[in-house]
Parts: sequence; structure tokens; C-alpha cells
Amino acid sequence: MNKITDLALEYGFNSAVLTVSEISFDPQLRRYCEMNSCGCLGKNHMCPPLVGSPEQIAARIKNFDEFILLQKVFPLEDSFDFEGMTSAQSGFWTDFIKLTEQVRIYYEDIMALGAGGCRICPRCAAEESLPCRFPDRAIPSLEACCINVSELASAAGLKYINGSNTVTYFGAILVRGNEREGIIR
Repeated sequence: MNKITDLALEYGFNSAVLTVSEISFDPQLRRYCEMNSCGCLGKNHMCPPLVGSPEQIAARIKNFDEFILLQKVFPLEDSFDFEGMTSAQSGFWTDFIKLTEQVRIYYEDIMALGAGGCRICPRCAAEESLPCRFPDRAIPSLEACCINVSELASAAGLKYINGSNTVTYFGAILVRGNEREGIIR
């Protein structure tokens, strides 16, 4: 896990390593996705209902060994800096996708969970009723997976709220198995 936490630090993420057994799932969290405040419901393969049922997702996650929670804190001009929040989320995703691709070099079997719907493609194929273009790289959100991020952050020793005039985004990388042998960076 040191390889992932070292890489995370290079990309500006705070991280904490948990076992998958420490993750609790709350299917009631799905109702927030169903409110569709983000507009992704049914329009993103990694958002409900297309991502699968809470039970299917929990079963998939439980097949992994380690869960690395990632956190990135961004400054804002003030608490109402919506443009800053949007820019921060974009920055989070840019770095998160790069980090995930780096981790794939070292671990064959990974799953990434992000902050909000998948951003691998500029426009999800679901909007055209087509299959996911990158099913092995697609990134569901922690919330769509029915994971309570504030409880998880607390269990990991990371702050969910990092003071006034900041916004915090979380992601996770799950790995199964050992680091690949003979990889030189």
C-alpha cells in the first residue's frame, strides 16, 4: 500500500488505508442519488440505476482486499464560491484519474470510486443508450455505492469538513492481490 499512498501524495491527496471489512454500506443513501440534484440519474453508467443495485455494488467491493481513502482539500474565496467548487471538483477528477492510471501500472486488479458520477468520458455513452466505453476504467461515486463518506472519513482519521472557505472531495482506490513484480518506475 505504500506505493499507492506515495503516489497519492505526489498528486496532492491525503490518504488512509482501510480494510474492506471496515466499510459500512447504507442503501438508504441511494435516495440522495434518486433526487437527481446532479442531473446524472440514468445518464451515467456509474450512477443509479445503471451502476447496479446497492447489494450488487457492495458484493463487488467486498471482493477487494484493501480500501485506500483519498482526500483533497481546496481553498475557496468564500462559502458561496460555486465557481471555485466547480473548478476544485474538476481539479480533483483530473488528478484522481491520473492517479488511478498510475496505480493500474502497479496493481492488476483495482476499482476506483470517485466524487460524483464518472468523468472518464466527456459525455457518457448512457446518454445515447450505448454501453459503457471503458467498463474496466469507469468510476462510480462513493455515494452511488452507498458508502457514507463522512463516517468513512472519521473512521480513517480524515476530516470531512476542513474549515471555512474550503471544499473537500473524496475518492477511493480498492486493490486485490499484491503489487506486480518487477515494475520499475
